[in-house]
Amino acid sequence: MKKRHISLVFGLRCLALIAATLICALAVAQNDASEVGATARAIHSSALVIDTHADTPQRFVDENFDIGNTDANDFGHITLDKARAGNLGAEFFSIWVEPETNQGHFARRTLDLIDAVYEQAARHPDRMMMAFSVADIERAHQEGKLAALMGIEGGHSIENDIRLLRDFYRLGVRYMTLSWSNTNEWADSSGDMNDPNVRHHNGLTEFGKQVVLEMNRLGMMVDISHVADKTFWDAIAATRAPLIASHSSARALVNAPRNMTDDMLRAVAKNGGVVDVNFYSGFDDQEFWDASQAQSKEKQAAIHEALAKLKAEGHTPTYGDEDRLERQLMARIPRPPFKVLIDQIDHIAKVAGVEHVGLGSDFDGVSGATPQGIDSAADLPKITQGLLDRGYSAEDIHKILGENVLRVFAEVERISREMQRQAGDVARARPTMIPSESHN
Repeated sequence: MKKRHISLVFGLRCLALIAATLICALAVAQNDASEVGATARAIHSSALVIDTHADTPQRFVDENFDIGNTDANDFGHITLDKARAGNLGAEFFSIWVEPETNQGHFARRTLDLIDAVYEQAARHPDRMMMAFSVADIERAHQEGKLAALMGIEGGHSIENDIRLLRDFYRLGVRYMTLSWSNTNEWADSSGDMNDPNVRHHNGLTEFGKQVVLEMNRLGMMVDISHVADKTFWDAIAATRAPLIASHSSARALVNAPRNMTDDMLRAVAKNGGVVDVNFYSGFDDQEFWDASQAQSKEKQAAIHEALAKLKAEGHTPTYGDEDRLERQLMARIPRPPFKVLIDQIDHIAKVAGVEHVGLGSDFDGVSGATPQGIDSAADLPKITQGLLDRGYSAEDIHKILGENVLRVFAEVERISREMQRQAGDVARARPTMIPSESHN
């Protein structure tokens, strides 16, 4: 009897150990997304996957980087091979002009970056094509090519001239972020609202509101990532078309000024727009954000010192130089688990609705600081697995992976055609430049 009791206890302990092992294994799989099952792969491979933000053009210009690169040791997030491995169908390449080092020639740097995207497509016509519309994205998908689109990140690129905005549209730009981390002459940014040395406007100026309407007329999506809260609400009030947040996360989960409040998420849903979740660890995980803020002054001082040394040696520092320094400093902070990215998508889907969330990775723009398991575009199928594990259907996963962005883009195109039909004399009277006597 005693022997049977001992055997029973031993057996129960074994079962408990096995159960605990299985639970741990499941937790690891959910956290690290190391395994993508057959069902998730089937769902992912049948989707048109769209990412609305990658900073790879900086590499194209400053490093002469080729998107066809096959170096296994390359640290970048985006190459054609990585895109294909992750079934990435369309990428909005960010046309971002660093405002301090490009003072006086924002438009020229903008043109250099636009040209660099075109050059990449010209180098690889069998695997990549420029795209300017929903129809182009769908055609590229049918042909098995990466659709390359462009979005300007920061309204300072138009140098306060709506004629430049129109020219950038003609060159293929299909969204513009109203501000980057710097407040410009007509839109406040979330990045410097506490800086007393920066002149703010309480949101959008009248010229800024005209920029929004002209973007609607052109068929250029209005992007409200980076903007100050008041700028967001002014843009919502001014626009006639759905808005996008090309690379933003939820403030309810991470209290960062760059993230969006739940009220903002609901407003985007009411507007018919889409919030594309940023993959940066600092916007997806509170502990990472707090740690990065704690080392911010030290980091900036180290970067400033290193860049000053390069200048003293006769070199012109590039984005790549700063990114390498950032990577070294960011690596000191432990990467959060993969689940924080799925938490962000899940939260926005619950608050705004599953029709109003997408992917806005910020690939090649976050100095390698992404959650565990997300090392490049090749890892995108892990998101599908993560959503499947949370109970999302194949239909809803397809919406998140790209269909929501396509729907918004199509509606922006439709409203543009409608506005242009109705324009008449109003179009001929539209403003061209910010008034020189006032920025308000």
